[in-house]
Amino acid sequence: MCKFDHKNNLPDIFEKNNLNILPLSTKSYIIGDFKLFEDIKYDEKQKPKQMSIPAYIESVKPTDLYSEASALHCAHITGMIDDFINEESLFTVSGRMGSGDFQYNVLSSAGTSKQINVSGAQIEIDGGYESHSNFVLIEAKKQKVKNFNIRQLYYPYRVWKEKINKTIKPVFFTISNDVFYFFEYKFEDDNIFNSISLVKQKSYTVNYEKITQQDVDYVVNRATTFVSEPKVPFPQADDFTKVIDLLSYLYERDMTKDDIAEQLDFDKRQSDYYYNSCLYLGLANKYKNKEGTFATLNDKGRAIVQLPYRQKRLALAEIILQHEIFKEIYDKTVTEGEVRTDYIVSRMKHHKLYNINSESTFKRRASTIRGWVKWIMELPND
Repeated sequence: MCKFDHKNNLPDIFEKNNLNILPLSTKSYIIGDFKLFEDIKYDEKQKPKQMSIPAYIESVKPTDLYSEASALHCAHITGMIDDFINEESLFTVSGRMGSGDFQYNVLSSAGTSKQINVSGAQIEIDGGYESHSNFVLIEAKKQKVKNFNIRQLYYPYRVWKEKINKTIKPVFFTISNDVFYFFEYKFEDDNIFNSISLVKQKSYTVNYEKITQQDVDYVVNRATTFVSEPKVPFPQADDFTKVIDLLSYLYERDMTKDDIAEQLDFDKRQSDYYYNSCLYLGLANKYKNKEGTFATLNDKGRAIVQLPYRQKRLALAEIILQHEIFKEIYDKTVTEGEVRTDYIVSRMKHHKLYNINSESTFKRRASTIRGWVKWIMELPND
């Protein structure tokens, strides 16, 4: 109930009153105007380093990473973690444990300080990796995030700093669109919760076949017959990589819109848009029970998610282009460059897209068409 890993997870009453919550023990918490979240900026100009899974390994596949644990196992056996810390390491710690007793100060958004006394709170470590001189504590997420709760790194850092004599390296890790991102942090003052600062970031991929322009052209040329526009809300989800992330989550379990908002660092409206994108593409269905309305991957969606990197993206591009409005705008963008919004809107009206009634809604949905077309065009440069 009190686990808010990202700003978007905060209850409305906390957000309106600039409040946050910290655990003191397994039964007690403190609420106040605390500055708990650290923003993340991904360096998209940084080219991911390609790594390989050892040839003798059969139990880990880059196409089958549907949990934080499996992603971390893949990152370790491919050498990503060792490369990131410049030392060989062994996987030694994971799971839940008690925090013991410690004190720290936390700053408010106004800059005032409050002393916090922790006694036996629960912490959870996704992965601990020990080398000759370092102990790396990793907090893992299965998607790109805008921010994270510093507590996820600070509490394990304080606990293990008292247990061993090696340098403790707190690392935040995310995997999105088959790219592994690592962020190493340090605490300038061990006794100040908010004294976190970024040391370095690096990204990796597992070796895969590059997508060529010829591959994309082949998919485009195959799109000669089109599906009927489904009677589901037309997508408003400009970032198609987040659609891919959501498909990976749905491969693990069925999800409500609230589940999607919590897991993918979306607000509730965004989760609705990306939920509908999976339905629109024909990769998921929805059903209702007493617990709510759920999205579930259908057979087609599960088959797509299981494909290797190259085949998965080309298959998704083909599914998008089977909708005539996307194929039209793709072709026009290739021949003329960026297409004006009013032209996209005119073609949307021509195709009588489902349940779009206002001019402002047409323009918002047009940005999704432009975003997905751009994603397809940039596949050879990925």
